[in-house]
Amino acid sequence: MDLFDHAMQERMEKEAPLAARMRPRTLDEVVGQEHILGPGRLLRRAIETDRLFSSIILWGPPGTGKTTIARLIAQHTRAYFESISAVLAGVAELRRVITEAEERRRLYHQRTILFVDEVHRWNKAQQDALLPHVESGMITLVGATTENPYFEVIRALVSRSRIFQLQPLKEEHLATLLDRALSDPERGYGGRAIEITPEACQHLLDVSGGDARNLLNALELAVESTLPDEHGVQHITLEVAQESIQKRAILYDKDGDAHYDTISAFIKSVRGSDPDAALYWLAKMLAAGEDPRFILRRLIILAGEDIGLADPQALVVAAAAAQAFEFVGLPEGVYPIVEATLYLATAPKSNSTGAYFKALELVEKEGAGAVPTHLMDANRDAKGLGHGKGYQYPHQFPGHFIPQQYLPDGLLGTIFYEPSDQGYEAKIAERLAAWRKLQLEGLRPRGDQEEHDHPDSDSSRRE
Repeated sequence: MDLFDHAMQERMEKEAPLAARMRPRTLDEVVGQEHILGPGRLLRRAIETDRLFSSIILWGPPGTGKTTIARLIAQHTRAYFESISAVLAGVAELRRVITEAEERRRLYHQRTILFVDEVHRWNKAQQDALLPHVESGMITLVGATTENPYFEVIRALVSRSRIFQLQPLKEEHLATLLDRALSDPERGYGGRAIEITPEACQHLLDVSGGDARNLLNALELAVESTLPDEHGVQHITLEVAQESIQKRAILYDKDGDAHYDTISAFIKSVRGSDPDAALYWLAKMLAAGEDPRFILRRLIILAGEDIGLADPQALVVAAAAAQAFEFVGLPEGVYPIVEATLYLATAPKSNSTGAYFKALELVEKEGAGAVPTHLMDANRDAKGLGHGKGYQYPHQFPGHFIPQQYLPDGLLGTIFYEPSDQGYEAKIAERLAAWRKLQLEGLRPRGDQEEHDHPDSDSSRRE
């Protein structure tokens, strides 16, 4: 590097955005990721001792420190550190990196650490091209991704890497960064006379969404757009802060983790009978542009899976909301969605429809049993084969019920459906218990009845 290059680099560092200038330079400056970088933690030990021999993937939301950790690894290691972006680099660039890494290992016995930012942006072929060199140890991968690597990175690469998940920064962590930026005379605004109100600080912390970059970008805009008063003081008020970060950026990629995590929180809130939480997650999804039909489909599924016969109207309401939305559309179509959400969240809950899977498991395990003759279709083979002979029509009997065999031989008395004691299903449970008792008594052979009536009998039905 000549003098001109050095001068240009210094100028670029001074003119860099605040978020870049304030990037932590040591492990002790990193905030909010103590679970992986705290004293004695595995990743910190590996970085400090330059023992990062196995590949790692840093997974977390934007602005939580993934690139910072990669730079700290580069700062501590004696290995050659190469950095590329999966957004810009393709297989050709990767081949160059690998060729140089092989030559470096052969000539200088030096390891190569490759940092791939946004590694999930590489397609399967590009990730496959990296795999053999990670597997051989020629390349130590440090990947960074905002998406779940278990879904977005090929399984073979994940299995050869250690996953470290970074968490969104908490308010106290953001407050530390804000204070640093305002007080650091070299990289921040410590050399300026700045007065920022507590309300303005709190607003910046509240709306940054756990993203340090959002916070520092908003602070920079507030400071650089505010003229000093006659005494040279820049006053950052709540109004200035609100203008600098007008709206919280909703982290919601329709194909990413935020999508699945938010719909999961929504469904679990409805299932858990918390209408307030359900409305919150619903608002987040709709504000972020989620397809309302996707939400309605999930509500219809929930009505059958988690409410069922505890309130049979739940499925009717959910289906009606879906149909109403098709008639109305947005923005007014939000009302039937909200109505369905509130109805389902406040309805009695039962997951007894899961009984189907008990029956399915038995069929798959033991095979399908033969249909009893009296249940067969009598319209075709009644005369020749006796199909349908002996069937008793329930409506001809008192209470429209008559005990008779409906399950295959060997499965008499088997119970799949166990109604809950919630809502309407409690009435079903009472009615069904009476029918099952009559069914059991009516189908038990006479000898079994006498044995069952004996006080010392230990016979039991299959459940």
